Amino acid sequence: MLGIRAAVIAVPLVVGLLGGAAAPAAPATARPAKPLSCRGEGVDPAAKVRYRTEAVIDAPLPVVWRLQTDVERWPSWQGPVTSAERLDHGRFRAGSAFRWTVPVPPVPGIPATELDITSTVRQVERGACIRWTGPAVGEGLHIDGVHVWRFTEVRGGVRVSTEETHTGPQVDADVPTATGILRAGLEGWLADLKAAAEAQAH
Repeated sequence: MLGIRAAVIAVPLVVGLLGGAAAPAAPATARPAKPLSCRGEGVDPAAKVRYRTEAVIDAPLPVVWRLQTDVERWPSWQGPVTSAERLDHGRFRAGSAFRWTVPVPPVPGIPATELDITSTVRQVERGACIRWTGPAVGEGLHIDGVHVWRFTEVRGGVRVSTEETHTGPQVDADVPTATGILRAGLEGWLADLKAAAEAQAH
């Protein structure tokens, strides 16, 4: 997957399960944004749980890209990530896979567990976009995610846009809460990426 992180997943994923507010509904007159894509492929169009956000990072694109794709260093700048390992070697490319974990505190109906996430890169364009998919599994919890990232150089740095969808029995049973969780995770990830990249750049 996944943009699921958390304090775990508590500040990603489980923040919502712990009672995080659901993402506000778009105004009825709002025109939905075109889904993000990488090499023509996007998030799951049938998923009920989805969120999209972006941030401008005041750092060079190579710095931002390196942080995002050097998976094994994620725990050094993403607090909720307790471990991360590449399952292949060499450059970050289509077919690359990685496994990462975040602890999950107990919530109603789900015991405390560790969320084990296995992500596989499906599409990538160096310096421009990444799309990965995969499951996040813990005791009493199974989520399938599709995650797209886009990186665009703009005045003031790099605009990082991200969109993710989740499916699975637990999230489909409570879409507003699951959306709030996903929102917390993606917003937290972008905040951490921005802080880490700007610290390196300045």
